[in-house]
Amino acid sequence: MAPRGHHLTEVALLASASPDLAAVDAGEREGWLDDPTVLPSLGPRARALAVASATRSVLVIVPVAGGGGGGVTVKPAVGLEEGRISAVEWVPLTTEDGEGEEGVAVAVGTDTGWLLFYSLAGDLLHKQSIYPSKILKLNFRERKENAWEDSGSDELSVVFPGVIARFDGADLQNILQKSFQDVKSRLWKDKFEEEDTEHEGSFGKIPFQIWNVSKFGSCADAAIVGLMPPPLLELQSSQRHYCAITVGEDAVVSAYRLSEDRSRSIVGAILSRGVAATFSTISSLSKILWRSEPSPPKKSWPKPQSFAKTSPLTCLKDSPRKGERLTLSPSGTLAAITDSLGRILLLDTHALVAVRLWKGYRDASCLFVEMLLNKDKASSSTMHMEYTKSDYCLCLAIHAPRKGIIEVWKMRTGSRLLTIPCPKGSRILQPSARLSSSFSYAPLEVYLFNGDSGQLSVLNSHVE
Repeated sequence: MAPRGHHLTEVALLASASPDLAAVDAGEREGWLDDPTVLPSLGPRARALAVASATRSVLVIVPVAGGGGGGVTVKPAVGLEEGRISAVEWVPLTTEDGEGEEGVAVAVGTDTGWLLFYSLAGDLLHKQSIYPSKILKLNFRERKENAWEDSGSDELSVVFPGVIARFDGADLQNILQKSFQDVKSRLWKDKFEEEDTEHEGSFGKIPFQIWNVSKFGSCADAAIVGLMPPPLLELQSSQRHYCAITVGEDAVVSAYRLSEDRSRSIVGAILSRGVAATFSTISSLSKILWRSEPSPPKKSWPKPQSFAKTSPLTCLKDSPRKGERLTLSPSGTLAAITDSLGRILLLDTHALVAVRLWKGYRDASCLFVEMLLNKDKASSSTMHMEYTKSDYCLCLAIHAPRKGIIEVWKMRTGSRLLTIPCPKGSRILQPSARLSSSFSYAPLEVYLFNGDSGQLSVLNSHVE
């Protein structure tokens, strides 16, 4: 890695004018990355970058190590009625060797509620209709560090205007791992050519939970922060309850209790395996018995899954202030919320109270980051040392594009540690998963991607 600045280290120089990135308008004009229809997402360990264009409905996957060369351009295999790309996220998978580029998939959401998964080679692994509305955000979260969780299960949340869905990590693994094996054994190609024009059911169905969170108005962003205690009258219940935070136009921030409907999840998982085969068998038998002429198949729109129980907890309304973006800390105990008046609210998601407020940050974006707390240990030796979680402190990186800076603040009420100048046309990114091993701790990092120069840099974790 080449040095770029006092607080940034260059990771790669991606050719923004390469044929791959040119498919998403990279390099055609200055500041192309500032376009809200351009959706970048950084893969685990920053090994690959996915950039989607909502306007062109094209996804480009480029390896970081190769400087952006040898990428893959994917045009989602959906019809016009299935919409355009509106969200992108990386989903890490556990393979037989546990590592490698094959251990990730790219999740793509569309503006009509379809969810698609692709391999790094551009193979379609799975597609499924979730809810007939625009997918605003896809968010994969590791749950190993969350004190609220009792299972350590990863999850993928899908955010719609006023609706949020949750996929359990184990269910994702089961379906996508099988698809990866089909691709590796080269049996998937012929199968895909046969099934591409068929109904969604030919891909099977990943079970999920879905909730209506529009009690206080439609949301612009939302997140499931973790498990929460059940209501007082349901203390003996084995049913799980999640806490969800939403931000939007009518209510700056709202909180909900989401009750898991386990019966629907289990039954849905069982039925999804056999419904496609059963339907095919019944259709064949009916044709034999009635000897009717085959009629052209009609593509029916998938019926939306019914909502599980939702209980509103609280909300903050402060017109004309509107909530815009929501970012969670790794444990889910803190949320950074940006609004239309240039304020950043730090919310304690356990107590549901604001603990800090910044002003004067219009169009800002926030990401949590971990910085080295023990400076003496970091500078005492030139030898390579393995740091533990206790050596780091949680901070908030605030990218203020109008000011042209990135600020790093110590949580929860600490001082400002860094102010880093950054050029226009840049975005801060963060891998969806850190993939820590049992031998070393991988801190939460923040990357800066300059779309005009193609520079991808990482924020140094050591503060001098």
